Order: sequence, then C-alpha cells, then structure tokens
Amino acid sequence: MQSEPFDYLPLWGVFGATVGLALLAVVAGYFLGNRLGGEEVKKKAPVGELVGAMLTLASLLLAFTFGWAQSHFDARRDLVLDEANAIGTTWLRARLVPEPHRSEVRKLLREYTEVRVGAVQSGRTRQTQKLQQAVAHSEELHNQLWTEAAMIGEKDPQSEMAALFVGSLNQVIDLHAKRVHFGLRTRIAANIWAALYGITFLSLGMMGYHAGLGAARPFFSMLIAVVTFSIVLILITDLDRPYEGLLKTNQQALIDLHKLMDGGT
Repeated sequence: MQSEPFDYLPLWGVFGATVGLALLAVVAGYFLGNRLGGEEVKKKAPVGELVGAMLTLASLLLAFTFGWAQSHFDARRDLVLDEANAIGTTWLRARLVPEPHRSEVRKLLREYTEVRVGAVQSGRTRQTQKLQQAVAHSEELHNQLWTEAAMIGEKDPQSEMAALFVGSLNQVIDLHAKRVHFGLRTRIAANIWAALYGITFLSLGMMGYHAGLGAARPFFSMLIAVVTFSIVLILITDLDRPYEGLLKTNQQALIDLHKLMDGGT
C-alpha cells in the first residue's frame, strides 16, 4: 500500500500545520519587507506584480491538483457501485450452479462482501493494517471462488450457466484490482505535495513582503488568504485519502447488498 507524507498525521493535524507554516511564511515576509521598506519602497510596484503572478501560479496548481484528486474520488465512488453490481450478479447466477458448489459459492460471496464493507467502516486506528488485511483476505477468497468455478466448469464444460457465472466472477476480481489501484496505489506523489506547499508558502511570503515594504498592515486580509489556501490544501488532502476524513466514498451499495445476502434471497 502506497503511503504519502501526510498519511502519518490526522487531517486536523495537517490543517493545523498548514495554517501555522503559512502564517509563519507571511509574518517572515512581512518583517523582511518592513526592514527593507525604507530603501526599497520604490520597488513596491514590481514586487506587487510578482506577488500577483506567484499567487496566480499557486492558484492554478491547486486547481489542477484539486481536479485530479476529485476525478479519482469520483472513480472510487463509481467503482463501489460497479463492484456491488458485479457481486450481486455473481450472487444471483450462483443460484443456477449445482450443489454442493452453489452453497459454498454463496457463502464465500457473503463473506467477501462482509470483508469489503468492514474494511472501510473501521476508524483511523490501525487503518493501514486493517486495509492490508482486507485486501489479503479478499484475494484469498478470490482463489477459493475461482477453485469452485473451475470445478463447476470441469463438470460441465458446455454449460452456458457455468460460463455466465465464471464471467461475472472474473468481473468481480477485475473490479477488486481497480479499487485497489484507485483507492490505495494512485495517490498524489510526494514531489507534487512539496511543489504545492513550496509555491504556496513562497507566494504567501511574498505577499507579506509586499505589505511590509509599504509599512501597510493588512493583517486581516493576509489571514483570510492564509485560511483560504489552507482550506484548499486540506480539501485536496482529504480527497486523496480514500478511507479517512470528511469526504469518504459512500459504501451504501455494498452495505445494501450485504443486507440482501443476509436475507437469504
């Protein structure tokens, strides 16, 4: 499972660190500009143009990264529904295979759905370990289900029902691989995070420097800018975390399927 630098901190910790560092950048820039303001005040105009360009660049980078994270969040959400549909189809088609395979397959599918639901309903504590265990357990169940499918196919190689069951089971396994890819392995890289934070803090620092050159004190405006940029950064962080935070992927489709299976239909 791929881990990124912020994974070791809770979201509130990331937000607090982001706000603190951003404020530090603004204050440091302000005091530096205030110190040089007597001789450099005439350079305020070109510095202002540079500040505007840097803030625009930071905004564009944040917007691009936010869009990328949002698209992956949408992909994870859609895959949950696709997986629930695939498991449900396999569950229904399992009713058409002969015993004793029918009961065994449906038992394994019920357990598989339970594993998928339980993996994302646990809290942050030991979340990574639980997800790794869930992925490993899911792959073990794949092997058991495929063994049952192979035995069904060997008994009646010409069976159309067996072919349909094998096809739906294959789709379940493929969707597992896609969910692991989009949920756990496709993350915003550390060098992109470094660039985002570096450019954002430099831009905010230049904004404080520009204010310090003219001995102005737009502290409220700078605070608003710090909070705004920090909120955008924490939203990107939240979108990039598949199973933690405020923006969690809705698992209701799998939960409903699990209830249906428990009903024995």
